Amino acid sequence: MNHGITFQKRGIEFTVHSTAKSMTLMLFDAPDAETPAREISMKRKQCLWHALVPDAKPGQFYLYRNEKSDRLLDPCARALHTPRTWGERPETRGQESGVSFPKCVVVDSTFDWSGDQQPNTPLDETIIYETHLRGFTGGGSYLDFIQKIPHLKQLGITAVEFLPLFEFNELEFFLRGDSRQHLLNFWGYSTLGFFAPMSRYASSSEPGAAVTEFKTLVKALHAEGIEVILDVVFNHTGEGEKDDRTYHFRGLDETAYYLQDPDGTYQNWTGCGNTVNANHPVTRGFIVECLKYWAKEMHVDGFRFDLATSLCRGKDGHLLAKPPLIKAIEAEPALKQTKLIAEAWDLGGYQVGHFPGKRFSDWNGKFRDDVRRFWNRNHSIGGLATRLAGSADLYQLKDSGPLHSINFITSHDGFTLADLVSYEHKHNEANGENNRDGENHDESINFDVEGPTDDPAINARRLQQQKNLLATLFLSQGVPMLTAGDEFGRSQQGSNNAYCQDNDISWVDWSLLDKNSELFEFTKQLIALRKKHPALRRKTHFTGKGDVEWIGPDGGKPDWENARALGMHLPGTDELLILINNEGHKVTFSKQAEPAPTKVSNVWKLELSTAQVDGLTLPPHSLAIYSL
Repeated sequence: MNHGITFQKRGIEFTVHSTAKSMTLMLFDAPDAETPAREISMKRKQCLWHALVPDAKPGQFYLYRNEKSDRLLDPCARALHTPRTWGERPETRGQESGVSFPKCVVVDSTFDWSGDQQPNTPLDETIIYETHLRGFTGGGSYLDFIQKIPHLKQLGITAVEFLPLFEFNELEFFLRGDSRQHLLNFWGYSTLGFFAPMSRYASSSEPGAAVTEFKTLVKALHAEGIEVILDVVFNHTGEGEKDDRTYHFRGLDETAYYLQDPDGTYQNWTGCGNTVNANHPVTRGFIVECLKYWAKEMHVDGFRFDLATSLCRGKDGHLLAKPPLIKAIEAEPALKQTKLIAEAWDLGGYQVGHFPGKRFSDWNGKFRDDVRRFWNRNHSIGGLATRLAGSADLYQLKDSGPLHSINFITSHDGFTLADLVSYEHKHNEANGENNRDGENHDESINFDVEGPTDDPAINARRLQQQKNLLATLFLSQGVPMLTAGDEFGRSQQGSNNAYCQDNDISWVDWSLLDKNSELFEFTKQLIALRKKHPALRRKTHFTGKGDVEWIGPDGGKPDWENARALGMHLPGTDELLILINNEGHKVTFSKQAEPAPTKVSNVWKLELSTAQVDGLTLPPHSLAIYSL
C-alpha cells in the first residue's frame, strides 16, 4: 500500500502511517476554509490508515486529524498550499498570531516529458553551480529561472545544485533576534513537505502549480545538458523542538520519526531542535520513497544531503558503521544513476573522507580551508599541494578516488568569493543577533580596507586574489562547485550567514556581470580549460610514480614547510605544468621545470594566468598553467 494518495478506478485512496488510536481524513472545499466540508473515519491495517474517496479529484484540499492533534499534514503530500504570498505575515490577513496552517492538495501528476533526456554527466566532467532559486532570480519563480539558463550554458555549468526546494515555512521565525525584527527563513533548511515543491516559488497561485512549474524548469535545464541536484534536508524537520508547532511527524509517530532521549527530550545533533530517526525502518522507508519520487516523477538527477552525518545515527544517537539508510539509498534501483553528495558532518561528528557510503561524494571542507589558508593566510605549500592532488589523505583510505571530493572555496554558508577578499570580519548585524551568529574563522583577507573601496590598487589585488582562488578550484583534482555569482564578484555586504535575508544581501546583483566582466571571462576560460584537459579530471589518485612531479623554483624538491612557491608537473599525453607563487616577490622557476627534449615540442605554452607572467617567471601572488 502506497503512502500518500493513490489514484484508483474506484476513486482516490488516502494512506498515512500513524500509531494513533484513530485517524480522520478531513476534506476542505477551499484552501482558506477553517472547517472541513467532510470528515471520513479511516480504517487501520497495522500502522497504516487508509480511506477511499470515490468522488475525490485533483484540486482536493485535505488534512488529517487524530486524538493527539486536531490537524496534521500528510508527510507524503505532493503539494501543499497556503493562501498567502511569499513572506506575507499573518497580521496582514487579519490573524492575530501564528501562521496559517497549510493544506495538502491532491495533484494530477500528468506532464509532457516527451523529449526529456537526463544528461547523466560523468562525475569527472561535472561542474556544479550552487544557487538559491529566489535569490538567483531576484525574487522570481521556477519559470523565471529558465530565463537565466543561457548564463549557465555560457559559463560551462553542467549541474545546478539548488538550495532547498521542498515546501518550508519562510515565516518560521518572522520575529527573530534581540531586535524582534521581521526576518524570513530565506534558505529553506526546515522542511514541512518532503514530496512537495515549494509552492511560493511558483509564478501561479493556483494550488499545485509548483509541481508543473518545477517539472518545466527541470525539462528546460535538461534540454541544455544541465543536471538538477537538490539540496535535501532529512536530518531535521520544521517541527522544531518538543513544544513547537506540530505539523505531521510529531502527531503521527513521534518515536519512529525522531531521535529521543529516555525522558522524551529530542536529541539535537542538527542545531535545529530535533534530529530525524533516519535509520528506523519506518523513517528509512519514507526517505527512500521520497528520493525515488523526486528521481522518477520529477526527473531530478542528484541529491546533496544536508548534515548527512545525522543520517548515520542510531536510535541512541551514536554513529553507525553501516547505517541502514545509506545502504538502502545505494541499493535502490531507481536511484542508480543519481549523483549522491554528503555534507558529511553535524554538531557531533565529522566524516569527510570516511562517510559510510561507497557512491557518495563529500563536500570537502578541508579543501576550502587549506586553499583559503594558503592564499589568504600565507600558509606553506604542503596543504595546498594535497588539495590540488585530490585530497588522497582523506579519500585514499576508503579506497575512493578524487571524484569523491566535492571541492569548493565558498558556498551559501559563509562569505561570497568577493567578500572573502574584502572583509576580515563578519557583518551579520542585519540578522538581529548583535553579530554573534555566523562563522568567526573564515580565513579571509581585506587588503587593509574593510569592505568596498575606491582604491584601484586594492581592487586590483582583490581581483587577482579571486582569480587565484578560482584557478585553484578548477585546476584541482576532484569535482568543482562554484557558488552563484562568484564568477562576477557578487557581495553579501560582509554577511557570512545570510539565512534570513530576503533582500539585496542575498539576491544576485546582475549589474555586476557587466561591471566585473573580466572575472566572468576568466572563470569561463577556466572551466573551458578544465574540460579540455583530461589530466585535470583524474578518476584515480596519483601514485607518485611518473604521474605527478612536484617542483621547487630551483627545479629541485619543494620546501614543503617554508616555501610559498610550487610547481606541479603532470606528465603524459596531456602534459601540463601548474606554477604557483604566493611569495611577496617574483619567482622564476628553473629550466629544470621545462619538458624533456624528447617531446615533439619542448616549449611550454601559457594557457592561463592570474597575472602577467614572463615565461616561467611569475609575479607575486599569482598562478599560471602551461601545456605543450
